[in-house]
Amino acid sequence: MAIVYLNGEWLEDSEAKVSVYDRGFLFADSVYEVIPAYAGNYFRFSEHIERLNRSLQQIKLGLVFDKKEWLAIAERLLAKNDLRQASLYLQVTRGAYPIRSHEFPKGLTPTVFAMVSELPPVYDDSLEPIGISAVTCEDIRWDRCDIKTTSLLANCLLLQKALESGADDAILVRQGRVVEATASNVFMVKSGELLTPSLNDEVLAGVTREFVILLAKQLGYRVRQTELLMADLVEADEIWLTSSNKEIRPVLSLNHVKIGGGKVGKVWHEINAAYQKLKFELYHGQFPEI
Repeated sequence: MAIVYLNGEWLEDSEAKVSVYDRGFLFADSVYEVIPAYAGNYFRFSEHIERLNRSLQQIKLGLVFDKKEWLAIAERLLAKNDLRQASLYLQVTRGAYPIRSHEFPKGLTPTVFAMVSELPPVYDDSLEPIGISAVTCEDIRWDRCDIKTTSLLANCLLLQKALESGADDAILVRQGRVVEATASNVFMVKSGELLTPSLNDEVLAGVTREFVILLAKQLGYRVRQTELLMADLVEADEIWLTSSNKEIRPVLSLNHVKIGGGKVGKVWHEINAAYQKLKFELYHGQFPEI
């Protein structure tokens, strides 16, 4: 039985209840964050909370928790659930109002929810890395994908479409421009250079995306944030998908055509090794500055 946090209370998950009038339930009027913890230490916690507060601001929800308040909740959840390697889920809704109305009611108390679940290792350096397959799909999501809202039905439909085609994920395009995957940012490597779509309203500013850019620059790679086209992906030496829980996933085929000969690329190996090294330091209580 898991212990969750809901509006200041610590409850067994089966006992936690949210009103049927909650706007998160009725309208997906809510935002969320997902943060990994390794050996009891949260990874890039400040960056995630900063993004959560930006999302809250963008949807005109005035609640702002500072990092210390969220961290106290997050660390207590780990302890109460006896977890060290975990995924933290935070969600804030506008709250409940007894009349279903599209306008924002005044005086609502936001619903604040948090839980942790066990996070299995994504990568074990004793094993050969496993690549994934992807297909491209026309992006059917709304125009403010930079806000991390819980309105994810389009993402679910696009992922399901990919799965039904025999792929693991979908890379989304808008009029030929690459934006992101269903729950990840997109990178490609061409002639030793890393390229990723520029940030705008159509692309979520991924915390892992930012971190991979920092790592790549530290290792001497040139990184360009630019407009990527479908035609660019087809010519890529390597393609990766990045997210907090999935880390850096190499894509070995796109639309059932092999990328990089169907093998995990050299640049991925180097970037991933640096990423795993920092995780190893977290496992041992170190907090590297990067």
